[in-house]
Amino acid sequence: MGTAEIFGALPAQFVFPAGGNRLVVDLNRGSDRHGAKGVVAQVDYHGRSIYRPECIPDETERSRRIKAYYWPYHQRLIEALENQAVKILFDCHSLEGIGPEEAPDAGKKRKDITLSNNGDKNGNENKTLSTKTTCSAETLYLMREAFQKSELSVSINDPYRGGYITAHYGQKYAAAGKMAVQIEINQNLYLKPGDIYPLPEKLKDVKHRVKKTFEEIGRTIL
Repeated sequence: MGTAEIFGALPAQFVFPAGGNRLVVDLNRGSDRHGAKGVVAQVDYHGRSIYRPECIPDETERSRRIKAYYWPYHQRLIEALENQAVKILFDCHSLEGIGPEEAPDAGKKRKDITLSNNGDKNGNENKTLSTKTTCSAETLYLMREAFQKSELSVSINDPYRGGYITAHYGQKYAAAGKMAVQIEINQNLYLKPGDIYPLPEKLKDVKHRVKKTFEEIGRTIL
């Protein structure tokens, strides 16, 4: 919640809002990911069942949703990344202020901003998992500094290292000199805990600070 209002207003080369709830189809999962937390999820972020037992989507419904919502979005994303003018992919999300039950940081208070590049908590490659980062640690440090100048606290790859979009496309287009970064913004900056409607003045303030931050990022990174 609030992601489209905050990040969608930025003067980016391309902006692709999800266009629907990720509990219908999760665009940030691999299309072949099955299970309760797959591309067509069966539980929410608190571990609660989304469907009555008799209404769980079968393979036909799962395929229909992927064809109708998932592939059109990813095709648009690929076309944008093939554009030579595009240098970096920012995959922007929002998260709850306290980690929900199903999160890796359940019950913990979160930073204002989480930056992710598929690495460890220092932004370096995770040698234990043998995964490739989607941008350099130095890039994340510059971004962290830019957000901090706007008085926003920042964590790196904590609680999330980056989802499918960041990891997949960041690695796929690395040889073309492109980068990918996942950005999560804390909903408590502009929502009352438990509410779904942004507070207008707080949302306006956050939008201003994020815009100022990206102007700084543009000067130092791009």
